[in-house]
This record gives sequence, C-alpha cells and structure tokens, in this order.
Amino acid sequence: MHTLYNLVSGPLVWLSFLIFIGGSVFRITTMIRLAKEKDTAVFEYMNFYYASRSIVHWIVPFGSENMKKHPAMTVVTFAFHICLICLPLFVFAHVILWKESWNISWWYLSDSVADLMTLTVIGSCIFFLVRRLTVPEVKYLTSNSDFVILALVAAPFVTGFWAYHQLPAYRLMGILHILSGEIMLAAIPFTRLSHALFFLFTRGYMGSEFGAVKNAKDW
Repeated sequence: MHTLYNLVSGPLVWLSFLIFIGGSVFRITTMIRLAKEKDTAVFEYMNFYYASRSIVHWIVPFGSENMKKHPAMTVVTFAFHICLICLPLFVFAHVILWKESWNISWWYLSDSVADLMTLTVIGSCIFFLVRRLTVPEVKYLTSNSDFVILALVAAPFVTGFWAYHQLPAYRLMGILHILSGEIMLAAIPFTRLSHALFFLFTRGYMGSEFGAVKNAKDW
C-alpha cells in the first residue's frame, strides 16, 4: 500500500501534468492549424468586442434564453462548474501540498464549505446521469463515453470525501482519490472535457459571427 501511494503521489502526478499540458498544447495548435487550412473565415470574423460580449453574457447565470427556459439545469450547471474548478484549488489539503512542495500557499476553504462543494459536485453528476437516462432528446444523443466521463469527474470527489472523513478503507480511497484525479487531468485534452480548453475560442467565434456578420445576438 505504501509503495502504491508513493507511485501515485510521485511519478504519476508529474506524468498526468505532462500529459495534460502537452495534450492541451497539441489540441490547441492542431485546432488553429486546421482552422487556417480549412476555414480561414474563423480568424477573419473574430472581433474582440463581440467575442468579449458573448463570453461575458454566457458566463452570467440566466443570461441566455435557453438558460431561462431550463432553470434547474442552469442552477446545477453553474454550481457544478464553480465547485469543480474552485474546490481543487482551495481545499485545505491541496493548499498544504503546494506549501510543502513549492513553499507557496493561499487562502483555503473551511471544512464545512469544502464538504458542501464536494457534495454539490457529486449531486450534480447524479443529476446529469438521471437527465441522460430520462430526458428523451438527451438520452438519444447519449453514448457510453458520456457515462464514462461522468464517472471520471465524480470519482475524485467521491473518493476524496470518503478518504477525508475516514470511512472504511479510507487509505485505499485516498490512493484512488489521487489516481482518479490524475486520470481526469490527463483525460481533459482528449475527451469532451476539452471544452474547458476551447470555450473562450468557440464562444468568441460564435459571438463574432453573430455580432459582426449577422448583426444579431447569439443568445
């Protein structure tokens, strides 16, 4: 168990970061190259004002008409993404690791807030799962990979909560927490999670096309 812990908390951490960074650079540069080769209008239409307007509008809850039509989905989606991004950065245990490894630290969340945010992510994943199984138009578009991605996202939070509260087999869960987090990080550039990399570009392009070319709003 100790050997396995050293493996996942040492070499595999570096490997996952290298895959994430290298994969992200590869995906972004590949996308830019393909756009230049096959659709030069992508760059010709890009307009800073309309791109910024669109990005800001779409990161504001209930900013778009579709968000207003699906309030539950909107609330869950925003809560999910906020917790998914902020919790790994500001949970106390992770801040301590940065302090021990690089001698840098920052403000951290209280245990109760961290627990609430963890349960929010887990609950959101359950919500998305039920939605994919029960909403006809979503179910029709769902593939097995969507379920894998949901499990991939939920795993670090389920195992982290389990290990922190020292439930049965918490040492094993601690190892699985680190490993699942590494797998999710490495998978980002190569799965649908890559929308985290492309959001600003795709949203900016759509805003530019609608605003500068069609003279219309994209929400």
